[in-house]
Amino acid sequence: MLRRVLIANRGEIAVRIIRGCREMGIESVAVFSDADRRSPHVLLADHAVRIGPPPSVDSYLRADRLVEAALATGADAIHPGYGFLAERAEFARLVTEAGLVFVGPEAGTIAAMGDKTEARRRMRAAGVPIVPGAVDAVASPEEAETIADELGFPVLLKAAAGGGGKGMRVVTEPGGLARAFEGARREAEAAFGDGSIYVERYLDRPRHIEIQVLGDRHGTIVHLGERECSIQRRHQKLVEEAPSPVLSAEERERMGRAAVAAAAAVDYVGAGTIEFLYQDGEFYFLEMNTRLQVEHPVTECVTGIDLVEWQLRVAAGEPLAFTQEDIRLVGHAIECRITSEDVAAGFLPATGVVRTLGIPQGAGVRWDGGIGEGFAVGLHYDPLLGKLIVHGADRNQAIARMRRALGELLIEGVATSVPFHTAVMVEPDFMRGDLTIRYVEEHEQTLVGTLEPERAANLAVAIALLEHDARNRARGPRRGPDGAGFSAWRQAALPVQPTGRPWPRRP
Repeated sequence: MLRRVLIANRGEIAVRIIRGCREMGIESVAVFSDADRRSPHVLLADHAVRIGPPPSVDSYLRADRLVEAALATGADAIHPGYGFLAERAEFARLVTEAGLVFVGPEAGTIAAMGDKTEARRRMRAAGVPIVPGAVDAVASPEEAETIADELGFPVLLKAAAGGGGKGMRVVTEPGGLARAFEGARREAEAAFGDGSIYVERYLDRPRHIEIQVLGDRHGTIVHLGERECSIQRRHQKLVEEAPSPVLSAEERERMGRAAVAAAAAVDYVGAGTIEFLYQDGEFYFLEMNTRLQVEHPVTECVTGIDLVEWQLRVAAGEPLAFTQEDIRLVGHAIECRITSEDVAAGFLPATGVVRTLGIPQGAGVRWDGGIGEGFAVGLHYDPLLGKLIVHGADRNQAIARMRRALGELLIEGVATSVPFHTAVMVEPDFMRGDLTIRYVEEHEQTLVGTLEPERAANLAVAIALLEHDARNRARGPRRGPDGAGFSAWRQAALPVQPTGRPWPRRP
């Protein structure tokens, strides 16, 4: 087993990994910029190392400093978390060349799946359905137009070297293709250092469904079911749930087999995600994320499998202790990403100091957070403050539990996305599970419009009535204190004191 692990990230994912290490008896090393000197992940870790000033390019993106910090503190492994360098093959290679263990797949695997055109070639060869379109990057707007004419408009231009909506344009007619191509290429070059673009058919109303996979170094690969991630804004996920409310057992099995085949095609090791677009009963490979996902807690809730624990065990060379037949999905889980954004102002980034933090408690509620009272929220990094996760016996109970938990979550001092999530949880299409990746734009007036006092009061009344109805329906045999089917994952509340007491110092 690993002895000491450096976490090459910050915020809630660093806290999550530190906790996982501590439960396994592994020492943790945090890294921090000057802006994060008093952040929770720094205070919770066994060791902490400064790596530079606030800008990411001078701190968290400095692969050389991260490896130096690991060597200087006697770490034997580096966990990249997600984001930053987690999907950079060069970083994985640098880590292993320094004699350290990279907690993730091999550098060659990251490179293959990070190049979207190479990934499409491999998936097609492995028999995994892909969205119709070019397999190779296109060299010019003229070549893109030829392919688009064959596919039929609308088409989607996509960056070959990255994701997250960067370098992506929807083109509805030939006259707009040349301009869109140049815009996508410039954006891709700026974001990924590679302006390569490819063309595929645009699916107008798909769902975004992804399959969690886990592989060891002994040739075993399993899938842990799916997550519904269709509620997005500008290709950034906002709400995730497991399992999807639309898939049948047969469709789940087919997608799971395809995901395992995709992972096997690149000899995948560790935790990864195969992302699909699903429309009209058909699914198509979108991309593979060769790392832990932000939404991994919902999979942990319904499977009872700790993904961070198994990332670390696999990295240490252990075989998986379960087979595909052992994995069962129990109940339903939902995650809301709580961000420092002013929803009423169009999701503009918000700054401030967290004056009060009140974390929801109770059966089936989990908070994965990276903030505490006195925490300064700036503009240097991603606005994700934490993730509120609930688990229930079924989807209706999970929705009711999330409404209750959102009502109890208290973050004062900075605007957050809580009003948005509160509105989603009572929106009729969401409650029916009628979702596509256009859900937010199609419900913008309901979900994102300014919450005037009267509307906010009406929303609060609606939530109260729904919860009252849910309680009445639920009367009957009582469930245990941990809730039906709730995994053994312990309550993940940060050691913050809503009374204002200071954070504990690192050991």
